[in-house]
Amino acid sequence: MSNKLTEEAQKREIRNRRHFSFRLNVFFFLTFFVFSTLIVRLAYLQFVEGESLRAKEHEIGSKTVPVPPIRGNIYDSTGQVAIAYSLSTQSLYYTLDMKMKDDEGMELAGKLVGVFNMLGTNSVKPLTVQDVYDDMDLKGAVHYSFQPRRIKTGLTQKEIAYFSEHREDFKGIDVVEESIRQYSKDKVAVQLVGYMKRLSGVKDTINRYKEINKDLTDDTLRYLDSEDVGVDGLELMYQDELRGRNGVKEFPVNSLGEIIGPMKLTKPIKGENLYLTINKNIQLVTQKAIIDQIDFVQHATGKQYENTAPTTGYAVAMEVETGKVVAMASMPDYDPAIWQGGISKKDYDAIQFFQNNGTIREAQAPYANDSERNNHPSSLVYLGSTQKPLSILVGLNEKLFTTSTTYNDIGYFEFGRKGHEVKIRNANGKANGRINATEAIAKSSNAFMSAMVGNQLKSKGQEGIEIWDNYMKMFGLGVTTGSGLPGESAGVIDYTKSAKTESIQSALIRASWGQQAKYTTLQLAQYAATLASHGKRMKPQFVGEIRDVDGNVTQPFQPEVLNTVDFPESYWKAVEAGMAQVKVSGFEGVNYTFLRKTGTSQQDVGKRPRVENAVFIAYAPAENPKLAIAVVVPDGGYGGWGAAPIARKIFDAYDAEVGLYGTPRKPVQAPADTGSNVPAQGNAAEGANGNEGNQAQ
Repeated sequence: MSNKLTEEAQKREIRNRRHFSFRLNVFFFLTFFVFSTLIVRLAYLQFVEGESLRAKEHEIGSKTVPVPPIRGNIYDSTGQVAIAYSLSTQSLYYTLDMKMKDDEGMELAGKLVGVFNMLGTNSVKPLTVQDVYDDMDLKGAVHYSFQPRRIKTGLTQKEIAYFSEHREDFKGIDVVEESIRQYSKDKVAVQLVGYMKRLSGVKDTINRYKEINKDLTDDTLRYLDSEDVGVDGLELMYQDELRGRNGVKEFPVNSLGEIIGPMKLTKPIKGENLYLTINKNIQLVTQKAIIDQIDFVQHATGKQYENTAPTTGYAVAMEVETGKVVAMASMPDYDPAIWQGGISKKDYDAIQFFQNNGTIREAQAPYANDSERNNHPSSLVYLGSTQKPLSILVGLNEKLFTTSTTYNDIGYFEFGRKGHEVKIRNANGKANGRINATEAIAKSSNAFMSAMVGNQLKSKGQEGIEIWDNYMKMFGLGVTTGSGLPGESAGVIDYTKSAKTESIQSALIRASWGQQAKYTTLQLAQYAATLASHGKRMKPQFVGEIRDVDGNVTQPFQPEVLNTVDFPESYWKAVEAGMAQVKVSGFEGVNYTFLRKTGTSQQDVGKRPRVENAVFIAYAPAENPKLAIAVVVPDGGYGGWGAAPIARKIFDAYDAEVGLYGTPRKPVQAPADTGSNVPAQGNAAEGANGNEGNQAQ
């Protein structure tokens, strides 16, 4: 019995030893695994995550404040004139108190004006109490409630010191150091250049800025709500290039967030500079020529000025071979500095009809009264007879007629079913007799275009509309020009709608002489340049090159051909022979050759039937075109009288600055009274002798 117990005890002891040995092995294994894991983890932390952890440690022990970047400058084509530039300054801002009453706001405005008058500079036009009150925008008519309103910029040191010492007396008032965008006082191409607004006020309304900081990890690229950004024109189009990079102010702090050492500054990087294709001198001549011509037509007498009421004008001058736009004017214009730090309702009301670039999109006539404004055309007008060179090219290329085919122009073309006939008349019903394609352009025959182009295309049915539309787009009409400018319009096409609501025949006939589509002035300039180059449609460009802050070219100019049109040379010659004979005023005595086409488009506007818009396209020199120009004066009457004199001054300015023949030349003195001149080459201007005008009965 005792042997059995002894044997059982021995077995139990052996099992215990085995269990102990197993547990000991497990313990050593787990200990080894834990220490191995810790060693691997420590190695990972040191070699893999070490850099980020050190950065995290640094972040916890420091506080950073971003410094807004300094925006790049915008220069004209000579590089000598700064059209837009940034300056560092001190500004006074007001943050809205929702509980403030009108009388309290007026009282605060009065106190501010008192300080400005006492401590401000005398060289600046003094602000009135009403000015300051309006800028405070207590009703939120212009600003969101959370947006600070800029009251005054360019504070003097005395003003800064006073407001710093008396903060408690001026609730909601802050002095802010900022970079202010300045614009040339000459107002050079202001709608093209564009303007800027605070990011906080536009990030919810402009798609480009809605998620501007998404996925950005580089603090130098992150946008600040307090910075100004481009919202129109080149300021918006080249926002990335102009902006630059943020700077950083870094402060060492303790665990309580208290600054415990000196600040370290990483300077912001200035944005790149744009060198435009716009020549300041040519641009200013263009702007003045439009304003002078508007004033002249408003006060002129004579048949060609009857029922005219121009208030706006638009012009674009574009180099034929390069696509460089040397002048783009939408007049009247305004001072873009008015946007700085926000704009008052009073100021916005004053400029609302001038801020849109009417050369690329629709801009309304500047009448505050809605009912009156609705009686005047916008910047988008029908081409009128400037359409006819292209109509002839379409007819020739579609084999509807040849360069020698003649048509008996009896003064009108009649179409429609019996009892409902429609007569398309030449101006004043003038009969031109037997004419060919060239003479149809020279005499601006509506009858020829209707019979030989529109009416013959209608035999192809719906395909005729498609054929017409395809040709228009090849010359840049009905599509955007490719310029890239924000908000550019493709125009308004009526012929596709008219083909359905009226008839294909009516749509094509009226389209053939320019009464079925409205296009922008930039589209007309591109169209004219495509005619001049015999079918090479160039991308209009506004920036010659981009340079960094050290003057290195980061983006050189590169001409871009959008598409080409291949027609027999005889077709181009037939069209140009007609354009050379077009009768026009304002070009007397020029020392260069030029080809041109006038247009007097008509439209019913509000309560005014058949309002006449002056339209003009031209390019020079005729034998080797260098510059193409398009001019539109809504409500300006005959194109040869209301628009052509503007183009003359632009050609002369280009010849003097750049040279139509390769070198700058002193221009021949243009006649002082451009509107009353006899037409060039002894011909009567279109419309004045009944050769133009778009009439239907």
